[in-house]
Amino acid sequence: MATITAFPTVDKCASIGREKHTAVADMDGTLLRGRSSFPYFALVAFEVGGVLRLLFLLLASPFAGILYYLVSESAGIQVLIFATFAGMKVSDIESVARAVLPKFYAGDLHPESWRVFSSCGKRCVLTANPRIMVEAFLKDFLGADLVVGTEIAIYKGRATGFVCKPGVLVGKKKADGLLKAFGDEKPEIGLGDRNTDVPFMAMCKEGYAVPPKPEVRAVKSDKLPKPIIFHDGRLVAKPTPLMALLIILWTPIGFLLACLRIAAGSLLPMPIVYYAFWALGVRVTIKGNPPPPVKKSSGQSGVLFVCSHRSLLDPIFLSTALGRPIPAVTYSVSRLSEIISPIKTVRLSRDRATDASMIKRLLQKGDLAICPEGTTCREPFLLRFSALFAELTDELVPVAMVNRMSMFHGTTARGWKGMDPFYFFMNPSPAYEVTFLNKLPTELTCSSGKTSHEIANYIQRVIAATLSYECTSFTRRDKYRALAGNDGNVPEKPSLPSDKVMGC
Repeated sequence: MATITAFPTVDKCASIGREKHTAVADMDGTLLRGRSSFPYFALVAFEVGGVLRLLFLLLASPFAGILYYLVSESAGIQVLIFATFAGMKVSDIESVARAVLPKFYAGDLHPESWRVFSSCGKRCVLTANPRIMVEAFLKDFLGADLVVGTEIAIYKGRATGFVCKPGVLVGKKKADGLLKAFGDEKPEIGLGDRNTDVPFMAMCKEGYAVPPKPEVRAVKSDKLPKPIIFHDGRLVAKPTPLMALLIILWTPIGFLLACLRIAAGSLLPMPIVYYAFWALGVRVTIKGNPPPPVKKSSGQSGVLFVCSHRSLLDPIFLSTALGRPIPAVTYSVSRLSEIISPIKTVRLSRDRATDASMIKRLLQKGDLAICPEGTTCREPFLLRFSALFAELTDELVPVAMVNRMSMFHGTTARGWKGMDPFYFFMNPSPAYEVTFLNKLPTELTCSSGKTSHEIANYIQRVIAATLSYECTSFTRRDKYRALAGNDGNVPEKPSLPSDKVMGC
């Protein structure tokens, strides 16, 4: 039987004039640089089942490895599938596949394989991975026309941990899958990276091997057909076995540390929170010249701080940078966040007239913070700024907010938002950078004839230029439709007084 070395390497494959050709490719080690699928199973395990499911998968992985290398690829992958999926709701797996995995898959795309694969007019992927895990990424972001993968067994809406016939798609089963999909038609190009890919590669007119080269740099995100602007999930880094072990060991320590940091921010006077955070490993960098607080006796309206939105902690770190609590207006937050918040936060009703009246009253009492994007974005993009704030005051100070995390994201679209501050503060050394920009000159305000949309767009561009971000016209609704399959609206809760102290 031929081996993978019998095929020329993928760099020898021409990619010009392939518009009418069909490419068939394996995934791990071929389309992706990494040959191991463990990190992606680990992402599903953690995002759906939490740290205990991740621990179960990690404990099962040595057994899976032994079976994979000493018995068969199929047996090893079956162990990973069982340890990851057994008992999970199919809807949860699909949600993670749509909202979490694409970011990590896209960050590992092999440049030579992608050059050839993307040049073809029709694209098919044959993979041993469960189809439910990979199909959303391959079709939505790589433009795959057909995905043939392992089918998981389902009972009453939950995965059993087993697979359907014909089993895990490796070796001859990949060739059978290709034959079923294409019949007697031979695809022009077959791409693979290991001996078990040879059967399907031999059925193509041309076969090319993708040699293992860990030093190869992944395809840049701007080279993808569709940029990944929105993504969800708690983990920052791809959970290799070592990283997964560190996450498991750090989680109980990090949770206690997060509780201590949150307590310091909530209970200590705001002027000393900055120093308490530094003592507890939270780095706060302040740039620019913030305006002094408005004197109530002067009768002057307060300053409206217009902030980019990176997490629900933005107004809290704004207050930390200023050394005084700044009230904020925000959308719905969890009840837990309301309890632990150190600042006064008032909910927006989404009724334009009601919100405008409320913001004006708050500005008469002093300074106020607002995040006109309406929701967070993790990537270097700014969402569309709602223009309402620009109609209400001429005292506008743009603030560019940036946060940095090494282990956990402090935002979620799918999960419980009450844990957002805990996950942020569970990072070993989380950081926030607060940049105060120049106050808007009078000639750039509504009182000088500018429209509110012109002002909002101007502030968006100024903040984006400061952060080297890109402006977009995407909204909160676009984000939640992409990540959670809804409009991001939270069911109405019993009405509360407008001056109720809430979480941010």
